[in-house]
Amino acid sequence: MDAVMFSRIQFAANISFHILFPSITIALGWVLLFFKLRYNSTHDTAWMRAYFTWVKVFALSFAMGVVSGVTMSFQFGTNWPGYMEHVGNIAGPLLAYEVLTAFFLEAVFLGIMLFGFRRVPNKVHTLATFLVAFGTTMSAFWILALNSWMQTPAGFEMRDGVAHAIDWWAIVFNPSFPYRLIHMLLASGLTVCFLMAGISALRYLAGDRSESMMKAMRTGIYAGAILIPIQIFAGDQHGLNTLEHQPQKIAAMEANWKTGPNIPLVLFAWPDESAKENHFEISIPNGASLILRHHADGVVPGLDQFEGNHPPVLPLFWGFRIMVGTGLLMLLVSWLGAVYLWRRDSVPHWLAYVMVPMGLSGWLATLAGWYTTEIGRQPWLVTGILRTDEAVGGVAASHVATTLAIYLLLYAGLLASYLGVLVHLALKAAREGDSAPLPAVLEQALAQPVADR
Repeated sequence: MDAVMFSRIQFAANISFHILFPSITIALGWVLLFFKLRYNSTHDTAWMRAYFTWVKVFALSFAMGVVSGVTMSFQFGTNWPGYMEHVGNIAGPLLAYEVLTAFFLEAVFLGIMLFGFRRVPNKVHTLATFLVAFGTTMSAFWILALNSWMQTPAGFEMRDGVAHAIDWWAIVFNPSFPYRLIHMLLASGLTVCFLMAGISALRYLAGDRSESMMKAMRTGIYAGAILIPIQIFAGDQHGLNTLEHQPQKIAAMEANWKTGPNIPLVLFAWPDESAKENHFEISIPNGASLILRHHADGVVPGLDQFEGNHPPVLPLFWGFRIMVGTGLLMLLVSWLGAVYLWRRDSVPHWLAYVMVPMGLSGWLATLAGWYTTEIGRQPWLVTGILRTDEAVGGVAASHVATTLAIYLLLYAGLLASYLGVLVHLALKAAREGDSAPLPAVLEQALAQPVADR
């Protein structure tokens, strides 16, 4: 492999590890606000126990997200100096807004969420929870604005090979941004729903029947059951937008080699890029034309229109199917769980055993979708402006490979530790149930009244 490929793998490893944690904090902040508002309206302390269990997960995920995000900014300088040289006038401000939002809102008010209960008025504690949730969403807003601009750039002009902004509104609200933002926010919501249901199921299997655990489980399952059909609709709209602005990506995702009408929907196959055909194909006649053009004889662009200028087919084909397959499994599990909770206010043990590994299904779907999006932009780093191989730096391939190996070992250790802490928190909460004291000012159980509202 050359330095370009090692640098691409290294950045993919970094962003794959990093995205795991924002995909939790973006939606978990709003779930914590929901718990807090339910406590405020009902005075049921089980809502606050659920809050304090999950605010620890939020804090841990936030810390991991911040630390892993720093390494990516270093790589812009070490491995990809051409990126900032050519499009730094656009990328720099958007990255700065994301960092400022993360630090000014999330980092400042997270401390009040963690330690402010009974030390500040309840309204201030609730306001801090809202501001942290708002901050996580705004961070996602800015970073997705940049990522979408790299996919469908707008609002700029090139002068001597450097992009200059001429319309910031067009830059931020570029053609694919609204679809990508909604798709990612829903993905974060589903990631949290299934993580919450999975952790609650682990507590359930450990014998915990506390009301705080059941409230978290109901929240995860019911919200997941609502969000997944919305995500399927949003994904369809996102796909139609991609067909309009990045048809070569859709052609690769569908392994469609030839432009024409009555294109089948390929369910499973092994795309062969050298032979330009699919092996072991199982397809539905006219399916792709129906989904993408909404009529059977609709003309769908194929890879023959983009000879030498389309992304690799195999990873896109399977990345897209892993994402969709995981989504369908999430639909089945969440709806089954919702039916059992509605009829029995509990879930059977066999379903709880299924829900535990499904706790990480949001991560799997998010990573598969992210790979589909980012690999689908190739061979461009910024579509139509900057090719990936034009942005790589002069670091030797052996040096990049060495640091890549160090990154992978470090990330494997950190991920194992993170998951170990989650299991520890779940089992500790299962042992304590609803008997553990809520946080108090002098570390004496329930020694102080709740702060005035």
